[in-house]
Amino acid sequence: MAKPRSIYVCSHCGADYPQWHGKCPACGTYSSLQEQALPSSASQSVGRQRPVASRTTKSKADPRPHQALTFSQIPEEDQGRFASGYGELDRVLGGGIVPGALMLIGGDPGIGKSTLLLQVAFQLAQRLPRILYISAEESAQQIKLRATRLGVTPPTAERGASGLSERLYLLAETNLEEILRELEALRPQVAVIDSIQNLYFPALSSAPGSVAQVRECTGILMQVAKRDNISLFIVGHVTKEGSIAGPKVLEHLVDTVLYFQGDRYASHRLLRSVKNRFGATHEIGIFEMVEAGLQEVSNPSQLFLGNREDPTSGTVITVACEGTRPLVVELQALVSPTSYPSPRRSTAGVDYNRLQQILAVLEKRVGIPLSKLDAYVSAAGGLEVDEPAADLGVALALVASFRDKVIEPTLIVLGEIGLGGQIRAVSHLDLRLKEAAKLGFKQALIPKGQVPSEKLGLKITPVAKIFEAIVAALPPPAKSD
Repeated sequence: MAKPRSIYVCSHCGADYPQWHGKCPACGTYSSLQEQALPSSASQSVGRQRPVASRTTKSKADPRPHQALTFSQIPEEDQGRFASGYGELDRVLGGGIVPGALMLIGGDPGIGKSTLLLQVAFQLAQRLPRILYISAEESAQQIKLRATRLGVTPPTAERGASGLSERLYLLAETNLEEILRELEALRPQVAVIDSIQNLYFPALSSAPGSVAQVRECTGILMQVAKRDNISLFIVGHVTKEGSIAGPKVLEHLVDTVLYFQGDRYASHRLLRSVKNRFGATHEIGIFEMVEAGLQEVSNPSQLFLGNREDPTSGTVITVACEGTRPLVVELQALVSPTSYPSPRRSTAGVDYNRLQQILAVLEKRVGIPLSKLDAYVSAAGGLEVDEPAADLGVALALVASFRDKVIEPTLIVLGEIGLGGQIRAVSHLDLRLKEAAKLGFKQALIPKGQVPSEKLGLKITPVAKIFEAIVAALPPPAKSD
């Protein structure tokens, strides 16, 4: 009798090895290899070579494909998208839900993933005949209690037998085979699975949430979604680093990867797209958590703008772009004498390394002594502004705080700062300026050489160097006679 074989699978990236390693050679994670026993059939096939087609004889006839098709042979089928009921979600998905798409949503515990998908299922049930919500974490009674609290489950008597209550189906199950039977019997247009880490496939001996289980369950669900044209939302847990838990192949299998982010102490939430086969990546949708659940934010720029009626020193307005969406953001800076041997540097919503670089440029190219001062920079509203176009805004906020001057509240600044103090061009300039003009801004500092394609009622001031930008935004006081 053959000796049982086993492999060691990395719980972080999913790579497998015939022997144990203290550090995964693929992703570099320590103590992440877990032993998994191979089935007898797999044990016997280990080490065997795959069959390779013989090339010793060449046919003189014209080559013919076995199953491959050319683009002209593929029939054209119009699979139009359908709306989810939330414009912010449709924007992130690229214009709506694609039939047969597999969408993965990850986020911190308690951020609102299940709430969002339950509300989406409620909206879809108003237009589609069959929506299935599968919960592997809660019972059907618990889901109904949460739905009642959110106000998304009207009584059947109010809507009749054919109303909304008869279109939204709930299933509390963790066995993948039972879920597949339900999908085959009901054939819903949209299904939600909450969450993939709690499902298990009985044919595998590993525990739910393991690399093998997550990979196998996702692969089977992908085949069902493509074959039966079911749009499938999958909830995924995240690790303490903020990435989707389980093997990295999980993100490769799905069509769309969304992250639901936000500070649990703040009310707004950001739905961010990091992978989308049917639309642009890095798009964001903005929601606000209220007593009745999540609601869309109609004017997101107003959310991150702060209070413009009482301007203070060290505040600058810039326009950040998330995907193709412009967002007007208030950048705040505070420069103060340090009481420590080494000055402190702190950021909130701004990249720390970019701050260090901007401080060095200001001291070297402008002559502002910031190396012995504490510097704090934050983006109002908790938005992450990590694009280079916000460099000039950060620099002017630091200078304004250092001089204790107030920058004109109707001014926006755009530009990337080079190490030589140059102001470099930014992307989507017209889009940013249109958003600023819509919110009532009157002036704009932009990189020299970039010209907006249309007049928007803004006074444009082009600058080529950081010193020119400082003079334009913070003019020196007039000399008295």
